[in-house]
Amino acid sequence: MTSVNRLLAAYAFVAVCILGGAFSSYFRCSVLLIFPSMLGSRGRAYLMLFVLYGLYMGPIANIHRNVQDVAFSMGCNIELQIKHSKVMWRVVMEPFIQVVQGIVEDNGEFQEEAKSVSRKFQSIRDEVMGQYGYDSMEQGPVAAGNSTQDLYAAKTMMRCDNVVEQGIERCREWFEVKWQDCMDTIKAPVINHILCVSMRFHFLCDIMRVMKTWCREDIPVEGNFGQTFDKLNFSIDALSKEFSTNVVLQEEEQQSVFGVSALQEDFTEGLSKAFEETKVILDQFLGLIQLLLSCTFITIFTSAFGYARQYTQDIRFDNIYITTYFRQIDARRKRADKRYLLPLKKAERSLFINPRSLSIHPSELKLVMAGLLQVVSLAVFVCVLLAVDMVLHHIFDIIRRHTFTEFSLTSSHHIDINVGGQSMMAKLLRKTIGAFNTSSNLDMQSSNQHCLPQPRALTIEDYLWSFVPLLMMALMCCLQVYSNRLRRVISAFYFPKREKRRALFLYNLQIQRRISYTKRQRTRLMQLGTGEKTVLSGVLSRLERLGCRLRWCCVCGERQRGDRAVECTVPGCQAAYCPQCWRDLSRICYACVPTSNWDPAESCSDTDMYYVH
Repeated sequence: MTSVNRLLAAYAFVAVCILGGAFSSYFRCSVLLIFPSMLGSRGRAYLMLFVLYGLYMGPIANIHRNVQDVAFSMGCNIELQIKHSKVMWRVVMEPFIQVVQGIVEDNGEFQEEAKSVSRKFQSIRDEVMGQYGYDSMEQGPVAAGNSTQDLYAAKTMMRCDNVVEQGIERCREWFEVKWQDCMDTIKAPVINHILCVSMRFHFLCDIMRVMKTWCREDIPVEGNFGQTFDKLNFSIDALSKEFSTNVVLQEEEQQSVFGVSALQEDFTEGLSKAFEETKVILDQFLGLIQLLLSCTFITIFTSAFGYARQYTQDIRFDNIYITTYFRQIDARRKRADKRYLLPLKKAERSLFINPRSLSIHPSELKLVMAGLLQVVSLAVFVCVLLAVDMVLHHIFDIIRRHTFTEFSLTSSHHIDINVGGQSMMAKLLRKTIGAFNTSSNLDMQSSNQHCLPQPRALTIEDYLWSFVPLLMMALMCCLQVYSNRLRRVISAFYFPKREKRRALFLYNLQIQRRISYTKRQRTRLMQLGTGEKTVLSGVLSRLERLGCRLRWCCVCGERQRGDRAVECTVPGCQAAYCPQCWRDLSRICYACVPTSNWDPAESCSDTDMYYVH
């Protein structure tokens, strides 16, 4: 409801009150009846809602606040542990990250080194795989090899044979050259042939063919040369391909033992969401209390109007008071020597309430005890809730005082790895393992002082908000007796004729009861009889044997002390009377009369009037 609507509703309510008070005495009476109704059960209900409101604003809100503080303290400690873990993890992983980062940055240089190695290895590959040093017409048998080892061995054998053949050929060419030189030097025809005949011994060059046997039997090729060359050739080919590096970070989420994410952001967000949901529920409960407060205040109006309506319509409603007009009627009849009622007999006192007396009537005492029982129950609930708040505050305070922790993170390392050489492998190792050549010193001091919970205790105002309404409720339980009497006084002031008719009706009804008093008491006593023995009578008989005699009047129920009780002299009859009731019954014990002489038609009810709570 907006503020404008509330203002309009207030104006309408004031207008209705002004019009009703100006033109209707019924309305004026109902408005005044509101005030004594506030001290009744509806007023206590209104105060009970105030107690609940005080509990919500006091211990309930304080418990919620302290629990929330402790929960966020746990989150803060988790955040602190995660922070320390990140620092230690960063110190450990920094060299590895530098190695990977160095490899990524030196990608181009690695590619150039790989191409240089491939170019230098190409000469070795050409020597092993090339087709030179032998006659290419003999490639058929060479190609029949199954492996690089066989292929290289065959090529080496043919190259060896080719070297021997080339040596023989050169030897023969040398002899031919020397023959020609000798012939050109010696010009004599016969003599030159005789002297140069040794230059015709070119058959001696064939002696070199014995080397072919060595080429086939003692070929200088290692047994694992082919396998080594294949692996090296494959490695060089793989190295010569494009070299690329990139860093891929994979994040793996893990659940902690409590079922929540290890990340502080998720943990804090989950806590905040859970407490916000709880706060919404508590706010709804507060709105419900405020709604009930409004409804309870409305019931006070309806109760006042309902009392005024029943007072004017039902002549038996709340008609149990000995009013002034009732006394005037009785005094007038007493002066006229007619049957009168006052003073009342003891058995009749429980049917009427004297509004001038401060004592509480038994019918009113039941209402007071019921109200006090309600207040005591609510007080026990309040005390339990306050005790829970105190215990939780004490526990949280112990946690605050004994969970202070100081953290000291220290780390120091110095790594120096030297790799010599200028080969590619040496350079690669210098760029990778050399990244571990780092020095670091870590000295971090911290504490969880800012994470400790700060539990809040209830203030004096919070306790007053809880106990003052309870004390007011207890006081209202006692004052309700007199406020209920005041309602009749207010109604009698606004409706005096109706009050006289009610008093006259009550007086005439009681006159009829007084006339049949003896008959009714005789009927009731005959109903009780003396044949049945209850547990109470057995207990009383045992107490009498111990010297403790307890007697209650069978008519008015008043306890008789000492020898004041009048006991029936008939053997077996345990009936006892007070002196006044014994005189009212003409000194006859009707409890001894046989039940066969009792006529049920003579029974009459004493519940014509009823007390209003």
